[in-house]
Amino acid sequence: MTIWYAIFWGGLSSAALFLGQALAPVLEPRTKATGLLMGFGAGTMLSAVAYELIPSSDAGEGWGIGVGLLIGALVYYVSDRVIDSRGGDDRIDLDGDDAKGGSGAAMFLGALLDGLPEAFILGVGIALGGGVSVAFVVAVFVSNVPQGAAGTLALRQTGTSTRTITRMWGSLTIASAAVAASGFLVADSIPRQGLWAQAFAAGAVLVMLADSMMPEAFQHGGKSVGLMTVLGYLVAAVLSAHG
Repeated sequence: MTIWYAIFWGGLSSAALFLGQALAPVLEPRTKATGLLMGFGAGTMLSAVAYELIPSSDAGEGWGIGVGLLIGALVYYVSDRVIDSRGGDDRIDLDGDDAKGGSGAAMFLGALLDGLPEAFILGVGIALGGGVSVAFVVAVFVSNVPQGAAGTLALRQTGTSTRTITRMWGSLTIASAAVAASGFLVADSIPRQGLWAQAFAAGAVLVMLADSMMPEAFQHGGKSVGLMTVLGYLVAAVLSAHG
């Protein structure tokens, strides 16, 4: 596999934001269905992160993975709090109304913060595994659809035009492709360092799921989100086993 595979798959998985943008008018009055989809996407991400990390580790590297996870989680937490304080708190708000007082720029930075760790893990996984993880690509793609829809609705409430939103998602897609390439280069040149860097990014993803995606899903999807999360986890696990 070459770096171009990482660029292609990193960009493709993030391009689901455009699909979410296109579906935003349809999903806007169907917040329960969107919440359920978000729960399913969170389940696929949880499973994919676990299957990307744990099979690649051994007892000698376990402590490094643990430290990487904790540092990545802390860095994401602090960065997210800073962005939230500047108006990016409601970047995946399905109601949209709460986002009126938010900042379009801060919401974009928040979306960037949410998406880049996933792309990095994808790039590292391609380098370490010698191929594309179907489970992880599907997980990122599925989770980006409701995030793209919710992000579009929230950005519209701040007065951001459709053209600007499209440009934002385009910039994020390009950035994801570039970050996937950087993950590939890190892991390809220094495999062990790549594994720890992957753990760092995974810690950030896990905090993102717990901090924003899951609460929003349960708020609108109700108790059934728990079942959808398990279903998403199982689908990603099956894809990993047969990938």
